[in-house]
Formats: sequence, C-alpha cells, structure tokens
Amino acid sequence: MSLTQGILSRAAGALMGGALALGASAAWAADDTIKIGVLHSLSGTMAISETTLKDVMLMLIDEQNKKGGVLGKKLEAVVVDPASNWPLFAEKAKELIQKDKVSAVFGCWTSVSRKSVLPVFKELDSILFYPVQYEGEESERNVFYTGAAPNQQAIPAVDYLMSPEGGSVKRWVLEGTDYVYPRTTNKILEAYLKQKGVPAEDISINYTPFGFSDWQTEVSKIKAFGSAGKKTAVVSTINGDANVPFYKELGNQGIKATDIPVVAFSVGEEELAGLDTKPLVGHLAAWNYFESIDTPANKAFIDEWHAFTKKPNRTTNDPMEAHVIGFNMWVKAVEKAQSFDPDKVIDAMIGVAVPNLTGGLSTMMPNHHITKPVYIGEIQADGQLNTVWQTPGTVVANEWSPYLEGSKDLIADWRKPMSCGNFNVKTGKCGG
Repeated sequence: MSLTQGILSRAAGALMGGALALGASAAWAADDTIKIGVLHSLSGTMAISETTLKDVMLMLIDEQNKKGGVLGKKLEAVVVDPASNWPLFAEKAKELIQKDKVSAVFGCWTSVSRKSVLPVFKELDSILFYPVQYEGEESERNVFYTGAAPNQQAIPAVDYLMSPEGGSVKRWVLEGTDYVYPRTTNKILEAYLKQKGVPAEDISINYTPFGFSDWQTEVSKIKAFGSAGKKTAVVSTINGDANVPFYKELGNQGIKATDIPVVAFSVGEEELAGLDTKPLVGHLAAWNYFESIDTPANKAFIDEWHAFTKKPNRTTNDPMEAHVIGFNMWVKAVEKAQSFDPDKVIDAMIGVAVPNLTGGLSTMMPNHHITKPVYIGEIQADGQLNTVWQTPGTVVANEWSPYLEGSKDLIADWRKPMSCGNFNVKTGKCGG
C-alpha cells in the first residue's frame, strides 16, 4: 500500500466508523515522520513564561533526531500559538490532533488553559504533557503532569516559612491571579494553615486579573497587614507578566525580604530576567529545579541550551526541566510499547523513570504525576536563585489534597484493572 493509499484508507475508515478518536490516533504507523504538538502561548500575557517552553521543545526534538529519532522515525515539531486565549487553546489542540495528526502534545501553562483542552484530549484520545506546577485535584488518563502538585511546592514552602529557619511566619497574605490555580491552591493552603493553628484573622486572601498592573493599592494593603506585630509573609500565585509591576511596586514601597518575604510559585529565572532584581534580593521562590543547581546533568543541559539558542546568557527554569523529563519519558514509553499508539503509550508510561537535571531520577507514578525534589531559593542580585532549603530526596505527588473535605478520600491509579482518576477509598467506587 502506498503512503497516499494508506492515508486515504485511514481517512475512509474514520469516516465510516464515525469515530474522531480513531481518525486522530491512527496516523503514525506508515509515516516516516512523527509529529509532536507544541501548544504554548507565544503572544499575550503568558508569553513571558511560555515562549521559552516552545524553544526547549524544539531543542529536545532536534537532539532526539540527531540520535536517530524514535523507533527509526524522525520527529517534527508542530508549533501553534494559542495567544493566552483560553478557548483558543482547545481549538488549537483539536487542530493539532485532527489535522496535524500529532502523536503527543507538550503544552499549556495556566490551569485554565489545561482545563480548556481536557475535553479535547479525552474525546480524541491523545496525550498531553503538562509541565507547570498546578493546584492538584485532578488526574486524567490522557494527561501526564510533570509539574508540581501542591505537596511538591506550596505545602513545603509554607512549612519552611513557618520554621525558625524560614522566619517563624505567623501571618499570611495569599496573593494570586484570579483563576483556578491560585484559587484552589489557596483553598488548600488556607485549610492547611488553619489545621496548623493559624487563626482566620491572620490569613488575607486577594486576587487580581491577568495582566494586572496597578499594584500601588494592593501592595499598600500588604504592607498594612504586615504591620500588626506578627511576622508576615506573602505566598504568591501571581502568574504571567503581572509579576513585573508587582515586584517593582514592592521595591517602590520599600518592602524588603527581611520585612515581609514573598515566596512565589510562578516566578523563576525567565521572569526575573526582565526585572531589576536588586530590590528583590532575599525574596523566595519554591520550585523543583533552579538553574543554579550544580550537577553534571544540569551543566550539560545549560551548555546545550546556550548552543541551541546561540544566546550564552539565556536562562533555564523549572518548567523547562519538566518538559525535558516529560519528553524523555515519552521517548522511553514509546520504545517500551514499540508503538506510537496513545493507548499503548499511556499504559507504558507508568513506572518509566528518567534522570532529572538535579542529580536524581523522576518516576511516572500510577496517578500520572512524577516524583520530584523540592527546592526553596532566595533571589540573588544577578537574577539567579540560591537554594536555602531542599527535600532530602524526591516527593511523590498527592493528586488529591488530604486537607480538603471533598478530596481527602480520593486517589488516582491508572493501572488496570482500576484505571480510575478519582477512586474513593472509603466507598470503594470510582467517581467516573
């Protein structure tokens, strides 16, 4: 059968069966080129964070092709720009799967963009690798979560700040962008803080829109909240380019890390590269990777990145490492399954372990989340993050929070025969 006949045959089969999923997932076997979707915002409010993830995917695909591709087939990146427009993410995802016939998609940053594309990946039975820290409370068969769950970032950050080493913080400002990730993460953190004995009056929660820029009033409120005589910290789930004016206003109002430390979950080296970091020295970020971590694997990765981009000062960051891990896991799972078929690759992914960049191994667990170390770093004057605390090893993700009433009895296990993302251990039933 010729290539053209094969394509026509597959298209006809999909139409006769009326199954979009089959039409979307049957396109690899006879092709010499395997397409990989890259679904990251290259314009709009999230471009500050997502553009570099597109670039690292191009590097990873280029390097894999130099090794001979995967199963003897060349990889080709198909890059689209959903432009920080959440409904457009779903349209572009459908286009990648149906029109471009990609084998897997690496993409999204915000949880609202991920939520937007979930129905597409489920309906068309494709695979999404999601590389950014998120709020948990989810485990989908068609998604592999290579960013941190709350217990791999948010909870350890709060624990650190509560400790004498972190300043024995007693009062908390939970400051976030107004969408699902900050709201759910702060719901978890509020429950956790109260469980730790923090009274409600010592917790302030505030949200601002994407792209928010007029921070003078909000930062003044933070300053006032911190003047009550108790050590105060800000836990920031501010996303995208709103971070630039937020940190500038902290500097304008003279809020130093020694007064009211800010720990950020969405600010890394890429975002700091666009800021005057001198007034921010000592403020914190919690991630699972820092560019400054001194390991042979990280040094080699940074050298490869600089060579690929031809920019010797271009930074690396945590979500980039998540894509490195996710991509290498996908390659290994395809080789394990000896197939690009999503169903076979999904089954093969569980248990796959690959080196991370910080000197250990990350493993894909049955809940479709990976094991990760946790690092807390202080912002330095050069825009790098100096590690001040880390876990002794990797942490297994809690996909469902043990601190929320509606999810504390749920687990996810995508191994057969359970194959469930929200199994209730008390009732013994899958929520569907």
